[in-house]
Amino acid sequence: MVIIMKHNATAQEIANAMKRVQELGFEPHPIIGEERTIIGVVGDERPVEPDVFDILDGVERTVRVLHPFKLASREFHPEGSVVRVNGTTLGTNQVIIMAGPCSIESREQLFEAAHAVQEAGATILRAGAYKPRTSPYSFQGMGLKGLELLKEVRDTLHLPTITEVMAPQEVALVAQYTDILQIGARNMQNFALLQAVGQIQKPVLLKRGMMSTIEELLMAAEYILSNGNARVMLCERGIRTYETATRNTFDINAIPVLKALTHLPVIADPSHGTGRWDLVAPIARGAVAAGADGLIIEVHPHPAHAMSDGAQSLKPEKFAQLVQEVKRVAAAVGRSA
Repeated sequence: MVIIMKHNATAQEIANAMKRVQELGFEPHPIIGEERTIIGVVGDERPVEPDVFDILDGVERTVRVLHPFKLASREFHPEGSVVRVNGTTLGTNQVIIMAGPCSIESREQLFEAAHAVQEAGATILRAGAYKPRTSPYSFQGMGLKGLELLKEVRDTLHLPTITEVMAPQEVALVAQYTDILQIGARNMQNFALLQAVGQIQKPVLLKRGMMSTIEELLMAAEYILSNGNARVMLCERGIRTYETATRNTFDINAIPVLKALTHLPVIADPSHGTGRWDLVAPIARGAVAAGADGLIIEVHPHPAHAMSDGAQSLKPEKFAQLVQEVKRVAAAVGRSA
């Protein structure tokens, strides 16, 4: 349920409405806009009729949110949200590109990749210190040492960073070293982890699970939002289908669907979406045309020697070419990159 206050509602009227929400056992989530304030009513409001709030002074009308996700819905927040990360803004008309290696393997590899993607036009560095792998015998990442290297690169190149966090008890540690916390596809419904990242004020990139519906993705985002962290971005990274020609099936439909349902920025991951470096660029172009707010691309200086996901990683020169292509597509649909 959403309470829409009148454009001239006073601060006291807004406070009274929020107090009434609390008296009825719900949690108020106010959004203060330039012209009016909207108050989200969070909880099971089915037993409550909207006129309970309609009669309050300063209330214009009350609207039920039809979707099970409340805080993530456009009904609650009609305007698109923006997420600011150290001088970079996601969710505007500009397409933001995050790029870098799947895994941090060494100081030399990370710096070489970071220099390359920054020079080509990426504004956020992606690199994994902890890697959830299907096999327990595969490379699992450098852990704390990787985080320290990530921070060194960030401080040296003044390049914001994103890396994955895998467990609730690691959230505080990882947050010390990076600018954006990534929740991987395998952890999309790790509810303890979602609650943990919801309790800190760090931007979060939430990836869609390999076999998850769009509604399940938005309900996972709701866990983060309901715990107080509004700096959430969603990522379409491909889903598992019967098709075997690619690693996953990139659901380009999800981008405009999500943009219609939610105010949260939407990022596309064509690297995991295809699993093939030669398909990354065409899917990236399509994602931008479909309305993605950003891209996250795997780039490795020497993909043949990568310790994870080398087959889907672009060489720096191919990534630089992709950036130029994305700029042209963005311009064609009235955007920038």
